[in-house]
Amino acid sequence: MVDGTASGALPQATVESPRRSRFSAVWIVPVLAILVGGGIAIRSVLNEGPVITIVFTDASGIEAGKTFIKYKDVNIGQVSTVQLTPDFGRVEVKAKINKSASGLIVEDARFWVVRPLVTLSGVSGLGTLLAGNYIGFEPGKSQTAQSSFTGLEVPPIATGIPGRQFVLKAPDLASLGTGSPIYYRRLQVGQVVAYDLSADGKGMDIKVFVNAPYDKFVGVGTRFWNASGVDVSLSAEGVSLRTQSLVSVLAGGLAFDNPGFAVPGDPAPANQVFSLYPDQAAAMKQEDAVSRRFLLYFDESVRGLSVGGPVLLMGLPVGNVTEVGLTYDPKTLAMRPRVAFVLFPERLVASLPSKEQKAASALGKASEATRNALIQRLVEERGLRAQLRTGSVVTGQLFVALDFFPKAPKAKLVIQDGVPQIPVMPGSLTDLENKLAGIVAKIDRIPLEAIGNNLDQSLVALKQTLDKTSSLLGRVDSETLPDFDKTLESARNTLAGADRMIGNIDQTLIG
Repeated sequence: MVDGTASGALPQATVESPRRSRFSAVWIVPVLAILVGGGIAIRSVLNEGPVITIVFTDASGIEAGKTFIKYKDVNIGQVSTVQLTPDFGRVEVKAKINKSASGLIVEDARFWVVRPLVTLSGVSGLGTLLAGNYIGFEPGKSQTAQSSFTGLEVPPIATGIPGRQFVLKAPDLASLGTGSPIYYRRLQVGQVVAYDLSADGKGMDIKVFVNAPYDKFVGVGTRFWNASGVDVSLSAEGVSLRTQSLVSVLAGGLAFDNPGFAVPGDPAPANQVFSLYPDQAAAMKQEDAVSRRFLLYFDESVRGLSVGGPVLLMGLPVGNVTEVGLTYDPKTLAMRPRVAFVLFPERLVASLPSKEQKAASALGKASEATRNALIQRLVEERGLRAQLRTGSVVTGQLFVALDFFPKAPKAKLVIQDGVPQIPVMPGSLTDLENKLAGIVAKIDRIPLEAIGNNLDQSLVALKQTLDKTSSLLGRVDSETLPDFDKTLESARNTLAGADRMIGNIDQTLIG
């Protein structure tokens, strides 16, 4: 047990406050330096723009620390490093973008290397001859930021120019190229900016840019056509020569216009897809909505008849040839030319008088059986036939003529797999050839050699006769004429004696 008096004798703990340490003035300078340096670092970080990576196929003219990125001829960044990609196939360029231009670096922005470029359509990039190459930039419309980009191989033509871009579908590129001009009423209003194969590889997608304010003339119904080279046509009116400009002849070109039958509408939106026509005539031609297919089998050569050739009814264009080929009959081992063509009923309706157009339109909407019945009557009762005729003596081009031949041999309309087969008549040239062949055959049957021999004998006999006649005339001159002169002299003397006797008789009677 512990004694209480002993516990009270122990010493008690007391609380003492700590002593204050004095701050030395020597630390003020380092602290201020640290604060200033941190502020500068934070400001530098805040004012520094993003670092982007651009991949190019090659680094021609690009140098780290020297090559700038320009937009509207203003520096918005600078190349920091240039190195190969991990697979060593391309060049990876890293650049620092200014803070003021960081809002332009979005996912659809485009970069390319600007170099001196001389083409038939113009000269660009001459400033790089002195200042060196630089990286061109075109902002996008996206709101999503991005730091990795793939540079363009071909610089875009229209950058920073107001206007709209459109896409043309064509079967091939022809003589077009990047920078080829686009004309509207012979005024250059744009250019070709890019081209590439279509997704299926069966055509070309040509991107064109039409400058403002001319882009407002491109509507939904606008037609584009190839205006490259020189268009020469030979018609009944003479030779026609058409071209847009010397540049289009050398470098190719396009043109567009609105056909007269098109309904005016709002301007076409950007990236609207149009078909590219081969020439102005095809572009301005009104397309036929309704067509009917027919077949023809000829027994003569169809050389000179091509796909797209016209089909005329009594001189009016009513269709086009769609196929020219051969058909083979395995039973007779015979081969005949086969021609397929389409007929456009709307053209027939438009060529009729206004009183008859309503009835013709109703017939165009009638059933297939009704239309075939009408054609059957025309073939059997009116002699409707198809015939090959020469469209141009110079080129030898043929066309299909539908006409009425009342004296043609009787024939019936044949329906082959649902397609009517119209009977044909020999072409006028073939008929002429047959007639000439008949005349030549008759001439060959004439015995010209025998006639020549007989003629030679007749000429010999005639010569002998002429010789005898000449001899007889000579004898007459030498023998007969002198005696005849004596006889005439005696006759004159006798007449003189008679006159004297008559005179004596007159005197006697008077006496």
